[in-house]
Amino acid sequence: MPSDARIIVVDDDVVFCETLAESLAKRDYQVVQAHSLTEVHTCPDLSELNYAVVDLRLGEDSGLQVIRALLTANAEMKIVMLTAYASIATTVEAIKLGAINYLTKPVSIQEILDKLHLSEPATELPIAHSPLSVRRLEWEHVQKVLLEHDGNISAAARALNMHRRTLQRKLQKRPAKR
Repeated sequence: MPSDARIIVVDDDVVFCETLAESLAKRDYQVVQAHSLTEVHTCPDLSELNYAVVDLRLGEDSGLQVIRALLTANAEMKIVMLTAYASIATTVEAIKLGAINYLTKPVSIQEILDKLHLSEPATELPIAHSPLSVRRLEWEHVQKVLLEHDGNISAAARALNMHRRTLQRKLQKRPAKR
C-alpha cells in the first residue's frame, strides 16, 4: 500500500486500538481511530479513508453495523473484520456486507496488512479433516440464531428454547476451537 493510504481502526479495546494504530503509523500509514459506531459516524473525512480494520464486538454496537456505515461513506473501502469470537454466521454476514476478509484474534500486524492487500477474499481454504466438536457446533448455532434476531438475546433465547441468563452465560465464554 502507498504511504498515503488512510486506515481507520475501530475497536472498543482502547489499548489494542492504540497499539494497532501505532504499529500502522510506524509503517507510514495514516491512521484514524474510533471506539464505537457513534465515533465512526462523527469521524471527519470518512469518505477519504481507503482501508478499515473493524472489531466485531464494540460494546453495545456491532462491527457489522460499522461495515455498513464505512461502505456507505466510501464504497471502495477495503475492510478486514477482527474478532475473538469467530463464528461461521458472523463470518458469512461480514463478507456479505462487504468485508474482504475476517480474522480471528490474536492476529499479527503482517496478517492484517496481507489481508488488506487482497481485493477479493481467498477462494482456496483448507478443508478440515475432522468434524467440528459438539461444543463448537453449539456455538455456531447460537451465533446464527443470535444474528437472525439482530443480536436480541431475549428473542434468541426464546428461539433456542433456553433461559435468557443461560444464553448470556454461553455468550460470555470463548468459543471452542474445533
